[in-house]
Amino acid sequence: MVGAPLKRSSDRHHVEEHLQELARLADTAGAEVVGSLTQQLDRPHPGTYLGKGKVDELRQLAQDRGATLVLFDDELSPAQGRNIEQMLNVRVMDRAELILDIFATRARTNEAKMQVELAQLEYMLPRLTRMWTHLEKTRGGIGMRGPGETQLETDRRLVNHRIRVLKERLADVERSREVQRSSRRREFRAALVGYTNAGKSSILRGLSGASDVFVEDRLFATLDPLTRETSLGEGYRVLVTDTVGFIRKLPHDLVASFRATLEETREADLLLHVIDASHPSWEEQREVVEEVLAEIGAQERPVLYVFNKTDALEPETVEALRQRAHGEGIDAVFVSALAPDGLAGLRAALRARAEGAFPLVALTLPPEDGAVLARLYKMADVVDVASDADGDGALRVTARVPGWLIPELQPYRAG
Repeated sequence: MVGAPLKRSSDRHHVEEHLQELARLADTAGAEVVGSLTQQLDRPHPGTYLGKGKVDELRQLAQDRGATLVLFDDELSPAQGRNIEQMLNVRVMDRAELILDIFATRARTNEAKMQVELAQLEYMLPRLTRMWTHLEKTRGGIGMRGPGETQLETDRRLVNHRIRVLKERLADVERSREVQRSSRRREFRAALVGYTNAGKSSILRGLSGASDVFVEDRLFATLDPLTRETSLGEGYRVLVTDTVGFIRKLPHDLVASFRATLEETREADLLLHVIDASHPSWEEQREVVEEVLAEIGAQERPVLYVFNKTDALEPETVEALRQRAHGEGIDAVFVSALAPDGLAGLRAALRARAEGAFPLVALTLPPEDGAVLARLYKMADVVDVASDADGDGALRVTARVPGWLIPELQPYRAG
């Protein structure tokens, strides 16, 4: 593994921690780490990222350790990757390519597979020369003679065609998701977001009681959004969606490809930003998540910070975090997905939000306003319907109504 942050960047203070995360990514991908190399750079070398002397040191280290793959924590340009591979004579990958590889192995549904394939192709397109150097020249011989187009240009054209096809198919998926979301608009919806391995899936399992929620102590255990209904008592319920985890230096192609999935985040009534409170760099992880949320246009959604894994902290540490959040005006709850009743605070917070977003409203509807009742059944949660005691045919309706619909119903509000 190679970590080479710029001297003027904040990454230089966290290079060892970043390499530890890269090692976890390598483990998730099935690789075994046999060594690491670090250097602080004034600026990356345009041709080899590292200086020539450091590349020579890296080549010797790879030979001594019997390495067959070199992982860079920073993104390499196509030329840098090609040149380093030629100098080291081993396969070279950067963090972005490694994450794409992990996503490819973790994708289960057709949608996730299409999203990952799209991201891989867009990453691969400017790097075809490096990846397929054996195709750079026109192959001669019987059956291989053509109008002069090189095989590499043919492959570029095929990749571009495949990208267009995948984008069209994902657009269809996004339209079908919009239909699904429109049917859920009378439900209070919360989306779990956060750094990978912060415990989002464990929280979803704990809230919903659904045993089919996949949980694993590895990075990117969940790629596909999963929605489960959670009862909050007295008829209140919330639809909670688990989304793909974020990570620092997440490939932009991947974020773009997963936009259809991440629409769940933009449409949610509340974002539950799950933070691993036991991680020493949780603040940096929080900033990474907020940057990605801004990139997908979800930064304006209401946020409840959920500090998870408090069971791994001393009580005084948890109290200090609580006081800090209160002092900074941060809306936060402190939970443990593993401790008995460790999600009680989150349930109470969700109940309060659901009550505020869907208040219980009493209405009196004249008999000629059947369309209003039909709209209530479609857009709200009708709790009770009874005939008015006056005997004039009016209906007394009690319903949990989304906040945006209340002004429209004001003429019918009961006194």
